[in-house]
Amino acid sequence: MGDLNRLFSGFARWTAHQAGRPYAFILAAAVIVAWAATGPLFGFSDTWQLVINTGTTIVTFLMVFLIQNTQNRDTEAIQLKLDELIRANAQARNRLLDLEDLDEDALDRVKAGFKELATRRPETADELREALRETGRREDRRR
Repeated sequence: MGDLNRLFSGFARWTAHQAGRPYAFILAAAVIVAWAATGPLFGFSDTWQLVINTGTTIVTFLMVFLIQNTQNRDTEAIQLKLDELIRANAQARNRLLDLEDLDEDALDRVKAGFKELATRRPETADELREALRETGRREDRRR
């Protein structure tokens, strides 16, 4: 299973990288133009329309899995980098290392705790607000 994961991850990374290049867009646009140009030849038939609909649906369906694999790997790498920064900072609380594993209710309680701390210690309010915004951005990226 390890070899299959490694092969799929490599293929997914390569495909996602290639799909984001200008020539991939040009190729996709050329396919659409060629399809549209053949419309009169096929009388703009239902089959002619079905060809493009089926093709784009299949490509979209497969790309979702490839891009999701790449996104999962990138997110995990970012989390590990953030964990290392938290761990290396003597003032950081290591309890925050696994925030991404908490459910939404638990995250809301942590957020409320930070808000309460900010009201009790106004001198740290700006720093805490920034930390809360960062936590919110991480939650938004996961959704």
